[in-house]
Amino acid sequence: MNKEVITVQNLTKMYKLYDNPMDRVKEALSARGRKRYKEHYALRDINFTVRQGETVGIIGTNGSGKSTILKIITGVLSPTEGSVRVDGRISALLELGAGFNPDYSGIENIYLNGTMLGFSRDEMTEKLDEIIEFADIGDFINQPVKTYSSGMFVRLAFAVAINIDPEVLIVDEALSVGDVFFQAKCFRKFEEFKANNKTILFVSHDLGSINKYCDRAILLNKGHVVEEGTPKEIIDIYKKILVNQYDEEAEQSQEEGQTDKGPEEAGESGAVPEASAVSDPDDNVSDHEEPEQADAVLWKSRFNVNPSIVEYGDKKAEIIDFCMLDANGIITNSIEKDKEFRIKMKILFHDTIEEPIFAYTIKDRMGNDLTGTNTLYEEINVGVKHAGDVTEVTFRQIMTLHGGEYLISLGCTSYEQMDFVVYHRLYDAFNLTVISQKNSVGYFDLNSKITLK
Repeated sequence: MNKEVITVQNLTKMYKLYDNPMDRVKEALSARGRKRYKEHYALRDINFTVRQGETVGIIGTNGSGKSTILKIITGVLSPTEGSVRVDGRISALLELGAGFNPDYSGIENIYLNGTMLGFSRDEMTEKLDEIIEFADIGDFINQPVKTYSSGMFVRLAFAVAINIDPEVLIVDEALSVGDVFFQAKCFRKFEEFKANNKTILFVSHDLGSINKYCDRAILLNKGHVVEEGTPKEIIDIYKKILVNQYDEEAEQSQEEGQTDKGPEEAGESGAVPEASAVSDPDDNVSDHEEPEQADAVLWKSRFNVNPSIVEYGDKKAEIIDFCMLDANGIITNSIEKDKEFRIKMKILFHDTIEEPIFAYTIKDRMGNDLTGTNTLYEEINVGVKHAGDVTEVTFRQIMTLHGGEYLISLGCTSYEQMDFVVYHRLYDAFNLTVISQKNSVGYFDLNSKITLK
């Protein structure tokens, strides 16, 4: 069994709240030691452990004590009572830009943070290139951080925290800042940490992240641990707390002598069926609305593409261009919900391939596959492609995803003598912004019709 890396025992944090500043002075000068403050318990008698290799999420409403726990574990705050033991080197990403000197450049702050974490200048120099590459903020790395946007702040802070090889990573809501590509890169780094048996403890209001990445979740409410268990169980309880139903149901189940599980809420399973496909009739869009390439301008140069696309494959076939078009045939990253849209890609064949498979996948920013399709699923006869051939593929469908940010990956694959082969894949090639006037539970819309009598 893995060792206990974090042990929290009987942890209590109490703050003294004074009605006005002079009450502090009066209390200090009082011969009788009269209390002039009210006691506010941010945490009361908290107990839990985190084992090596676990990813544990802490959730709860605002003011439940989540951030206070992380600050005590990292030594930023001292407990009123109880103890915390940490076995291993911690890297923490708490308040945005904490530990940064606003007048120092990004480079200087990397060294400053490294010194605070116990690294020598030579050790940080060895890690410098990796940190700069991960932060990906260009020439701003040499500018004072007081000139940074909030997104640049978190990019640099996370890059330092994640690349110093910590045994324990502690994160407090930091991933809610930054663009969708950077968030996806951070979550892939989480996967690497988990694979390397590192320990992660993080606070998030993003229940999708908690469900996907955590082995266990802890639910706090008003400074108390309500429950801990699997993410699915804890998220279900948390949702009851949000609508003030948890205490009522607990009392009712106690009286009845049984636990009322209740039906699952619609859409909580996380499973998302494929997007509804529409027939591909004769194209009625006029020529000027199509992504013409007569002027040799690539489609992908005309909209927002991930500057750090991850690509792989043996390149017997290569995706040389791609784009997304709205219902009016305009190349764009933004699609209106319930409107038709198209994904197009152009593939150059460097070798002869029988029945290549063309595919796309839509993912959320944590990397969860939401929907997608390919020519094999759709039973399209692609035939044989020869070296030098160029094929243009168009996927046409109706947007049923809810409003939000998503990522689209593209691929060209096949089967050679029953072996699956990847010729070219573009991971997180571009972002999709869905514009919606109406959302419901989950990721997609069933377009329910409601009647009342």
